[in-house]
Amino acid sequence: MSTIASTPGASLLEGAYRKATWRLIPFIFVCYFFNYLDRVNVGFAKLEMLDALQLSETVYGLGAGIFFIGYVTFGVPSNLILHKLGARRWIAVMMMTWGALSACMLFVSTPVEFYVLRFFTGVAEAGFFPGMVLYFTKWFPAHKRGQVMALFMSAIPVSGLIGGPLSGWMLSHFSAGQGGMAGWQWLFLLQGIPTVLLGVAVLFYLNDSLAQAPWLTNEEKTAMQTALDEDEAQRSSGTHAVHSFGAVLRDWHVWMLGFIYFSIQMGVYAINFWLPSIIKSLGFESATTVGWLSAIPYLFAGVFMVLVGRSADRRRERRWHLSAPLLMALAGLLLAANFSDNVVLVMIGLSLATMGALTGLPMFWPLPAAFLGSAAAAAGLALINSMGQIAGFLSPFLVGWIKDATGSTDMALYILSTVLFIGAMLVLVVPARLVNR
Repeated sequence: MSTIASTPGASLLEGAYRKATWRLIPFIFVCYFFNYLDRVNVGFAKLEMLDALQLSETVYGLGAGIFFIGYVTFGVPSNLILHKLGARRWIAVMMMTWGALSACMLFVSTPVEFYVLRFFTGVAEAGFFPGMVLYFTKWFPAHKRGQVMALFMSAIPVSGLIGGPLSGWMLSHFSAGQGGMAGWQWLFLLQGIPTVLLGVAVLFYLNDSLAQAPWLTNEEKTAMQTALDEDEAQRSSGTHAVHSFGAVLRDWHVWMLGFIYFSIQMGVYAINFWLPSIIKSLGFESATTVGWLSAIPYLFAGVFMVLVGRSADRRRERRWHLSAPLLMALAGLLLAANFSDNVVLVMIGLSLATMGALTGLPMFWPLPAAFLGSAAAAAGLALINSMGQIAGFLSPFLVGWIKDATGSTDMALYILSTVLFIGAMLVLVVPARLVNR
């Protein structure tokens, strides 16, 4: 454990962390908000898009999921490019590219066009999230990252909280076909353009490292770098420290963590892509109503995510702060599946599932970051993230196929619950001494 917090410079260091948090997190939060909005707005566009283009549920599920084939394929190379070029330039390129591709979804008229654009949007987005995880390791030591990741990733529930009603309003407001475009086409255009503009802003706002941050004093930079060096030294001295890409591929912890992340994402993407459809199936036909109701689970998830992140950092405990939310998500999915004709119980179940699954995301990432050495971090984090994103393809396709085959999503929710249970149990296999910092 770092001894910096007990030195006379503790107040200087904590002040520097607060300054870095306020400088970096709000802007990166907004970037991730639009990243996630661009990724999942197809779930709302689906409410009109399927009928307009004569697509089946299976075709939609495949199109929603094929994004992640591109994402997984380019995940590791993209993060290695970021490591070479620096975060500022590569993140800017990624954001401008995926924003433009997302806006181009308005031109889709056939299943093939849908698949192709979704695939290349996935390629463009592949390095953003693992790049941000790597970026935070350049500013904050391990014991600070739980709360930082929770604040950053609260953009996911906020994208649902704001994006749900906003997407529903867009579909309703533009339903008359203003400008010769349908509501779902306006949705892609109006949610893609801000991402391009944010990509330009990244070039002027972000700094690649502590040394390049003019908003920190020399004393603050020195204190933060010393803390990072101590953290790296402690990690390097561990018996399970991983320092090369070859070691990453040989370490069973990495593959186990990849499966744990896969299990979390199976639940997350099922919720993100199918929540509007599940709510609509309860008897709500208005897109605006569906949008507002879909915001409820995300509201609770946003609050819960930040509270759990603070608790994990304060107690220096990682495993149970991840396993318990996954079990809560499991319970929520089972509740929604077993009482599918009861609106109140389904909404409670969906809220619990969203709170648990989304909280699992920021609670997961301190685990691999705690034992991957700096030389292996870029490739290791990207590899684990890519393994998890396989669920982004499998989960929506599985739900769509089961719904076409059975007319219900209940069986899919049972399968997802089983996967979440396996992931929650595997979390407890990770040695506490590796991650409880």
